[in-house]
Amino acid sequence: MTTLPLDGIRVVDFTQVMLGPCCTQMLADYGADVIKIEKMKIGDLSRWSVGSDPDGLNNPVFTSLNRNKRSLSVDLKDKQSCDVVRELLRHADVVVNNFRPGVMERMGFGYDDLKKINPKLIFAVGTGFGLEGPYRHKGGQDTLAQAMTGVMQRKSDYTHPTAIYSTTIADYSAGMHLVQGILLALLHREKTGEGQQVAVSLYSSLIAMQMQEGTMHMMRGKELNWSSFPLSGVFETTDTAIVMVGAFKENPLRDICNALEINDLSALPEHADFDAQAQTRPQLHAIFRARFATNSTAHWLKRLEDVDILCAPVRSLPEALEDEQTLINGLILEVGETAAGPVRVIGSPIEMSAAKVSVRLPPPKLGEHNDEIIHSLGLLTGDAA
Repeated sequence: MTTLPLDGIRVVDFTQVMLGPCCTQMLADYGADVIKIEKMKIGDLSRWSVGSDPDGLNNPVFTSLNRNKRSLSVDLKDKQSCDVVRELLRHADVVVNNFRPGVMERMGFGYDDLKKINPKLIFAVGTGFGLEGPYRHKGGQDTLAQAMTGVMQRKSDYTHPTAIYSTTIADYSAGMHLVQGILLALLHREKTGEGQQVAVSLYSSLIAMQMQEGTMHMMRGKELNWSSFPLSGVFETTDTAIVMVGAFKENPLRDICNALEINDLSALPEHADFDAQAQTRPQLHAIFRARFATNSTAHWLKRLEDVDILCAPVRSLPEALEDEQTLINGLILEVGETAAGPVRVIGSPIEMSAAKVSVRLPPPKLGEHNDEIIHSLGLLTGDAA
């Protein structure tokens, strides 16, 4: 058996939906014993919010975020349930929640409460906007974070309608920041013996993702928008579409024109340098669109790659999932089987030569591990509730 980096680390996981579960799943993938605390009869909202399968494996959203975890279903209004959870926390290394500020405190599981019984505990929190400030009690959600941090407003073409980004970038980035914070806190504890509180938010994560753009604005008063560079864009071909990034070269426009078999537009004063091309971007893109529309994506990929212009086909998610590179990178895992066949999910993007990710436990049924966990604590047999 491979020794995983987080073997021996116990995580008590109060999280649900995505920010928290994607964090705790990564901890679980690399060896942590993650005990998922779920509400009796309901469980994590993602068990049923998209679909209606409380057991988990038939619900792709829940399944995608909860492998390698154990489920303990409890009623936190019941003293016996609270005693079970408190005993877990007494011996845990990490507790993670993504409730609004104040919820854990009202349940008697706030950081000040828990550090009295477990001074080495790492108390990890993911919120919408932060633990303090004017938005601390505002409901946090990925789309709201996109809107309030400038991410939604910034786009490659400002003539396009403002729209919601199609992937939950705030949830995932905040979840990965929470992983980093927990690992840093574990390292700090190794050196000092001290636990601490670690906090991230959707809001902070999306502001941080714009570090280049934000610094450009604060230092120069200018907009930096990589997606609106004059020689970059998405262009329809005769069969699909291609994306081109005309940058990182001395004269990319000359090479693009060579690939497209048109006259060298960089020789004209109106297109002579980056600033000029930024002003004439609409005209340049009209020329590019006309040329790309005359042949296939494969044809233009070869032409552009021959002159070392960055480019790629625009593909659907199903096409990407079926790509050989996806399989080689270990990004598809089987986590169980239903009557419909094997259950496949996305694996970890982190490749470690000595610690391969595997599925030790499939996504749990609600309360599946109640007796096992309660027995391990030396408490009475029976449901936690």
